Amino acid sequence: MQDYQTILEEIYQSLKNCENTGQVASYIPELANADKNKLGLHLQLITGENFGVGNSSEKFSIQSISKVFSLALAFQHIGNDLLERVDVEPSGNPFNHLSLLEQEDGIPRNPLINSGAIVVADVLLSNLQNPKQDFLEFVRELAHDDTIEFNEKIAESERKTGFNNYAAANLLKAYGNLNNKVEDVLDFYFHQCSIMMDCKQLTDAFFVFANKGCCRKNKQHLTDSQVKRVNAIMLTCGFYDEAGEFAFEVGLPGKSGVGGGIVALLPNEFIIATWAPALNPKGNSYLGMQALEQFTTKTKLSIF
Repeated sequence: MQDYQTILEEIYQSLKNCENTGQVASYIPELANADKNKLGLHLQLITGENFGVGNSSEKFSIQSISKVFSLALAFQHIGNDLLERVDVEPSGNPFNHLSLLEQEDGIPRNPLINSGAIVVADVLLSNLQNPKQDFLEFVRELAHDDTIEFNEKIAESERKTGFNNYAAANLLKAYGNLNNKVEDVLDFYFHQCSIMMDCKQLTDAFFVFANKGCCRKNKQHLTDSQVKRVNAIMLTCGFYDEAGEFAFEVGLPGKSGVGGGIVALLPNEFIIATWAPALNPKGNSYLGMQALEQFTTKTKLSIF
């Protein structure tokens, strides 16, 4: 087996010594307080071994990483019927652009851009008895960790400033692609994005996508086919309009969030999560993207 701890430490040291030109997300005021120099990495092998370095045990707002959980839960409840309301094509546009939504009659390009995730939130609102609590319990169950919580301050901060998401939701409603009230859908969406996790917890929760739908306790949550679909969407759409670059440089399915987190995986092998709050111009973690490129280069492990 490779010396993963040494590899992580080498990556950590090289990135701590490089110039960090990224910027912390400021359009959500509660995220603007993060220290741009924080960096954590955590690796979990499918066999159960764990390796961490840096600020890997510090919790942060997972933001758009939560879209993978909501997508999985929607698949669990309505299966492929979801694909009648949201497509699976890369958007080629930033995560919050609305132009394609109008051109394509209110059908979002994929579930990992904001408009697509808002449709998925609407699906969950219609299919869960206690939507926010049920969603939180789903994430906790995947990670086997009851300490995972919403951050109410971040959810409220997004509610007060998320004008683009209000625009997307109202446009979806105008096209008949939201069944619930805009305010209710966005309340759910802002809460799912506010969930706080650390890198280890993310690798625990994403274990299911590397292990054919079974979590760390070997409980089946998704079918093989659903896991294949989720991983395919992560590979092609998980990094907004930088998804092609991530596939080219890193070669793993994954998902980023503007809180600075990234989680990626190699099916049947490992899950790796990084956290570094400063973002590049595409909205992905500046140091995290480099860390994952270095990891797959050093280990020669990717899907390609």
